Amino acid sequence: MIPRKYVRSLLSGVALACAGTGALLSAPAHAQFGGIVYDPTNYAQNVLTAARTLEQINNQIRMLQNQANSLVNEARNLQSLPLTVLQPLQDQIRQTQQLLQQAQRIAYDVRAIETTFDAQYKNIPLNASQQAMVNSAEARWQNSVAGFEDALKVQAGAVANIEGSRTAVNELISASQSASGALQAAQAGNQLLAVQAGQLADLTATLAAMSRAQALDAAESAAAKAQAREQLRRFLANRPRYLPSGQK
Repeated sequence: MIPRKYVRSLLSGVALACAGTGALLSAPAHAQFGGIVYDPTNYAQNVLTAARTLEQINNQIRMLQNQANSLVNEARNLQSLPLTVLQPLQDQIRQTQQLLQQAQRIAYDVRAIETTFDAQYKNIPLNASQQAMVNSAEARWQNSVAGFEDALKVQAGAVANIEGSRTAVNELISASQSASGALQAAQAGNQLLAVQAGQLADLTATLAAMSRAQALDAAESAAAKAQAREQLRRFLANRPRYLPSGQK
């Protein structure tokens, strides 16, 4: 039989062991290394916070990069086209206008045309002398010849402008294809429209000059017919009447 004092000692040891184990289980997980306390939970939270902060910084960097690219693109869109053909085009149109202003005898002026037509075409003095009629017919013929000469000059000027227009179109198309922004492309397109407008101006001037020459020629023909009838009437009136030989 085991003595009672040994049993009491054994029970006391077991109780102390159980108390120590419970204390270890209920204590937080940490360790001490040279006086530094290591907490795994706190370390994980710090790592997660640092990762989120790094992600936010990367997002801000990407936003700044996108904004910088947008500003670069806007700057390109605002760059002006270094090529311009407006001055040569204006010179060509000015030359065509000068050719029209140099119209001989009858200018491109409504009042001048009305005055000349009333005097030389519309109200022909059929009671004038024979020499006056000849002079009037000569003046009308000279108007027609001058009109055709003016038309040929305008046509020659329009033909001379074709080469300049072709060169301008080629340069503008090349500049449009290599445009770095929307503004340069739009300006190239606008200048192409200006070249087209210049070509239309040459075409309009050519048609106007040719129509003027044809109108003068038609008016000269109509006036010549009226004058010819009057001259024929005078010739017949002044010619001695024919009488048969038995009535002389």
